Amino acid sequence: MSAALAGLARRRLARDRPALAALASLVLIALACLIGPSLTGHPPERIYPDVVRVAPGLAAHPRPDEVRPALQRLAFRMRVSLEEVVQDGDRVRLTLTAQKPIDLRAFRLLPRSGLFGEAAVRERSADGRRLVAEVPIRKRVFLLGTDALGRDLLSRCLAAGQVSLLIGLTAALAALLIGVAYGAVSGMAGGRVDALMMRLLDILYALPFVFFVIMLLVFLRAGLWLVLVAVAAVEWLDMARIVRTQTLSLKGRDFVRAAYALGLSTESVIARHIVPNTLGPIIAAATLLVPRVILLESFLSFLGLGVQEPATSWGVLIAEGSRAIESAPWMLAAPAGFLVVTLVALNRLGDGLGEALDPRL
Repeated sequence: MSAALAGLARRRLARDRPALAALASLVLIALACLIGPSLTGHPPERIYPDVVRVAPGLAAHPRPDEVRPALQRLAFRMRVSLEEVVQDGDRVRLTLTAQKPIDLRAFRLLPRSGLFGEAAVRERSADGRRLVAEVPIRKRVFLLGTDALGRDLLSRCLAAGQVSLLIGLTAALAALLIGVAYGAVSGMAGGRVDALMMRLLDILYALPFVFFVIMLLVFLRAGLWLVLVAVAAVEWLDMARIVRTQTLSLKGRDFVRAAYALGLSTESVIARHIVPNTLGPIIAAATLLVPRVILLESFLSFLGLGVQEPATSWGVLIAEGSRAIESAPWMLAAPAGFLVVTLVALNRLGDGLGEALDPRL
């Protein structure tokens, strides 16, 4: 693609405001997924057992009515009895009793809960079976709520976005490289070689995707690598047909004949003339390929064949949310929202690039 055509495509794209809005949305989502988990204040894998399935909101937890139940659960794990709880602002004064002397090491459970800080012992009986301690309260805000284990859903969605976008870009890049090489070679070869290569594509098209994934389970464990291999192995087929069609229309042009007359090999003609002149359709198709890959990954993760714990993806979160849709609908709405916005933005950007790079316009 020449510099003049590239500049013309940029000007066309700059006038397409919906495509620019889609591009801005994708940049914001990518930045949020990249740096967001470190800014939320909640590690994605951190479990808060006392705030399970908390609804989205700006309220800080624990609320005043949640302090005593949370402390009672911790006291049970500490094997002590909670006699009195006096809350004063962001601090709470506890009176604990036990049948045996209270081991101070049990107070480590308080900061591990994530809602309370280190305890300071103020009074202790001579036999050690009764003591008074002051504990600071750590306020936590969960903008998108928490899941069934008490993990912050916003942090989980952003961390899942890293995996989903990585799978989408990596598998799409692999499919792009395979499809461009296969389609260019098939189109340039022509004749029986082209017919044989296209029949192989038809065979691969006829193979059901889920059946292919089940076959891969014989060699690979369910997880990230299975998704990458499965998606990259089938998503290059459309790209190969697009590049083959473009190559068939270009190989009879005068500049290709001139390249052969100058003594260039077929490999050089493909690399220096055929592929650069098909970049417009390739870029547009590649942009539309990424959302397809992300959707396939979500489908596999929904079936339990994709990303496995402790890693997560939008597909995994959607599968978890679908099982709790009645009691905690936000567990489904949050990751589904990220996925829908990303897919719509990628598709709209692909349409805009296709229009901007179309030489007929």
